[in-house]
Amino acid sequence: MSNILTKVVAVTLLAGCTYAVKAGAEAVIGEKAPDFTLTDVLGNEHTLSDYEGQYVVLEWINHGCPFVVKFYDAGEMQRLQEKYTEQGVVWLAICSSKPGSQGYYTPEDAARVSEEKGANHTAYLYDAPGDVGRLYGAQVTPHMYVIDPDGILIYQGAIDSIRSANQADIERAENYVVSALTQSMAGEEVATPVTRPYGCTVKY
Repeated sequence: MSNILTKVVAVTLLAGCTYAVKAGAEAVIGEKAPDFTLTDVLGNEHTLSDYEGQYVVLEWINHGCPFVVKFYDAGEMQRLQEKYTEQGVVWLAICSSKPGSQGYYTPEDAARVSEEKGANHTAYLYDAPGDVGRLYGAQVTPHMYVIDPDGILIYQGAIDSIRSANQADIERAENYVVSALTQSMAGEEVATPVTRPYGCTVKY
């Protein structure tokens, strides 16, 4: 993301952003993940179905949330993003915070914060109307989803097994995203496909 700040200047706040979802769809484990198109901080559109053939992780994000801060200040989220994107996984951070609410940034500020935190996600996407968040039933940040190369939703819920904002708990917890990816990549069924998410409520 070294050149992201220079590129983002030309991106307008909302007028140039695309928000599109498939009408009537919803996210159900074991079924096709609902398609959507969202715009990133550089003004580029990302359509979920374009990534079929690859694993996709969806990370609902709000950098003002202490549960998100837990993973970014510890460097754990960035480590996971780097590890899996290097393996060809597409990692999409989605912000469904409405303008004026906690976690919402202009494209330029979102690019700056991502760079300051050393984020390694594939893209930071805008969902200010909240359509995609509601489509997927995203309740909190971080709410995590894993989609397999066939476009099937194979995991949704908490990032890990210890419901706290304490960085010290990261090492002791089972990371459900890691478990889902590891098991699926090995040709196994995901042992825990749904968990109860924890974090800050999404600021729709």
